[in-house]
Amino acid sequence: MTHLFLVRHGTTIWHAENRYAGVSDVALDPRGYTQAERLASWASEAGLAAVWSSPLSRARETAFPAARAAGLELRIDERLREIDFGKIEGKTMAEAEQLFSEEMRRFRVDPAAYPMPGGEDPYNAARRAVSALRDISASHPQGRVLVVAHNTLIRLTLCSLISIPLARYRTVFPAVRNGALTEIRLDHDSASLLQYNCPLDTADGPRPSNQTS
Repeated sequence: MTHLFLVRHGTTIWHAENRYAGVSDVALDPRGYTQAERLASWASEAGLAAVWSSPLSRARETAFPAARAAGLELRIDERLREIDFGKIEGKTMAEAEQLFSEEMRRFRVDPAAYPMPGGEDPYNAARRAVSALRDISASHPQGRVLVVAHNTLIRLTLCSLISIPLARYRTVFPAVRNGALTEIRLDHDSASLLQYNCPLDTADGPRPSNQTS
């Protein structure tokens, strides 16, 4: 049984305009660095066995202070990168709808069956992310592990792990807050969602769950 704490990277320089940043390597903004330091403060007391991250710099820059605070080496897994948004990379939703109106209409109906034009298949993205988390869990049995990744990838992964149709990922999980904790428990082939989107800016902050069943 492994407890995984999934965290979306801190806010980036594209955050204010809500631009799609999939495989684009976008830097954190000042607020994002503050969120990374807040995560590090939590990690220093969380009893972590490991810290893993997406290879994209916004995730690594969020995860590294936490790894340092926990006295751990930051580990990278390519499978944790964000989904590729194809022709929508760097664009806002309004710009995407203006350029690709029919494709975006289908996307809103079923974002898993009709991904962004030129983008990665969400089913493939979910499979690679679940594979990464299963391997991480196997490497740290009985441990608590921090995994820093991305908004869409985390939502697809949660749906896949707890048997929610991927077509519903945008409605069941509308968004993952930057720097917030989502805790899941992996035990062989089963998965449990223990907490979702818990902010770190409360007085005490969320702590690892002690649930064992």
